[in-house]
Amino acid sequence: MIQHHTAVSVEELVNALEPLIRRIVREELARAVKKAPGIFYLEPDMPLYGDMVEIRERKMRKETVLFSHKEVWGE
Repeated sequence: MIQHHTAVSVEELVNALEPLIRRIVREELARAVKKAPGIFYLEPDMPLYGDMVEIRERKMRKETVLFSHKEVWGE
């Protein structure tokens, strides 16, 4: 079996993964909201909960950069 390896920069990797990650987050949020319309909260054992805690901590350290809706969702 012949294996080929391709080197990519971190920027290329981020550009390739970002749309996929955004789609997955949208799908997970939509699934959570469908379970309890009108009520939305994250359980501590949910992966997104940990991500939100990290974002809050980065915001408190002023390490968070906010993007517009268009920049985030491409709409």
